[in-house]
Amino acid sequence: MKKTTPQPAPVSRSGRFSGGPAADVAAFSESISFDWRLWRHDILGSLAHAEMLQKIGVLTRAECKAIALGFDEITAEIVAGKFQWKPELEDVHMNLEAELTRRVPAGAKLHTARSRNDQVALDVRLWLRDEIDALHAELIALQSSLVALGARHADVIIPGYTHLQRAQPVYFAHHLLAYVEMLERDHSRLGGCFERLNVCPLGSGAIAGSTLPIDREFVAKLLGFVDAKGRPLLTQNSMDGVSDRDFAVEFCATAALLAVHLSRLAEDVILWASAEFNFIKIADAYTTGSSLMPQKKNPDIAELTRGKSARVIGNLVALLTLLKGLPMTYNRDLQEDKERLFDTADTVRACVRLMAAMLDHTTVKADVCRAAASDPQLLATDLADYLVKKGMPFRQAHHVVGAVVGFAEQAGKPLDQVTVAEFQKISPQFGADVAETFQLDRAMQRRAVIGAPGTKEVKKQLARWQSKLAKLSS
Repeated sequence: MKKTTPQPAPVSRSGRFSGGPAADVAAFSESISFDWRLWRHDILGSLAHAEMLQKIGVLTRAECKAIALGFDEITAEIVAGKFQWKPELEDVHMNLEAELTRRVPAGAKLHTARSRNDQVALDVRLWLRDEIDALHAELIALQSSLVALGARHADVIIPGYTHLQRAQPVYFAHHLLAYVEMLERDHSRLGGCFERLNVCPLGSGAIAGSTLPIDREFVAKLLGFVDAKGRPLLTQNSMDGVSDRDFAVEFCATAALLAVHLSRLAEDVILWASAEFNFIKIADAYTTGSSLMPQKKNPDIAELTRGKSARVIGNLVALLTLLKGLPMTYNRDLQEDKERLFDTADTVRACVRLMAAMLDHTTVKADVCRAAASDPQLLATDLADYLVKKGMPFRQAHHVVGAVVGFAEQAGKPLDQVTVAEFQKISPQFGADVAETFQLDRAMQRRAVIGAPGTKEVKKQLARWQSKLAKLSS
């Protein structure tokens, strides 16, 4: 058996220990390999904490300034890729603090009245605030791409589907606007998530706060944890402050639903791009070929988006499972939350950006769509409505039109080729004007109900979204 050699004790281990952890233990427990990405937010929190410590007299003005300058130097090295992250220091907090203390003696005072427990809770909240802000902007861009694609092809009509069977005609733009509505609800959920995570946990300490006269409200204001009126927002229970990960779960849940919406959109794109549908053409830059079949053009962006939704859903389940058995308060298990959270944010943001770019480089084959939408069976329900307007109860009209459809199929003719005499043989309430029911453009004009795919309504909805998104983007 290979022997492990104890390593020098990292600064995170107290005088309670006679030595550092074994090498394999250190490798197993380190988190710097992934939590390094919190560095900017860790420094931001540390600077605010330093200002507060100066305010209560723990740090002098000169010490606080030296700490700020030290972090400026470290920031420059990280940005330049020159900073050396040390696994033996476990995490981002100890790496930054140890390096600061090496350069600035006053850095040894910086950890006064705080713990890595409330420090990481703060860092993750700060990081996630930025991620949500960025995702908000990317969602607006995706909505804009959907609206723009619909507006470019505002006159295109396609079959709408239920059970993946042709159902009724809809404008292509109306179909796209359905996803715009879904994404708007995702927007709203993200806003609610932001509101609930925007509460400052710093000052909770390891579990029971601090006996020093710290000013939590001062720190919260510095870091932007405030309500609409500028009042500081603070966690009200120190145990909850260090162990709460509801905000991470809520974000992952919101992201999972967003990923499902993206997956559904991807599925429609995949179908529309197939030879069987042939409704759209995706630009070559957003497709791939086959290593064997030279004719292939695969919608990989859409397929990967559909596939990556599984990762996002899995991250949510992993996070819920991680939390479900933890006693109060902080437990090392919580180290496992970050990789799931990071991956979720990275994945949904990438999917949103790439789907928007793909849609911006997609064209619609209007003639193919028109041919598919001209299937007269798509207007069978309109035919039933025609009878309702003549005074027939809908259930009876539904039965009569079903008989007409059956007759047309047996006769081997399209529904719109059934003669008036043949219609009247099935029901005398059919008149000479029955053929007007199958005029597709007029059928679309008749759909005047709010939210329906009618000609005027779709144009109104496109204009509404164009105006709204232009304001949000400005």
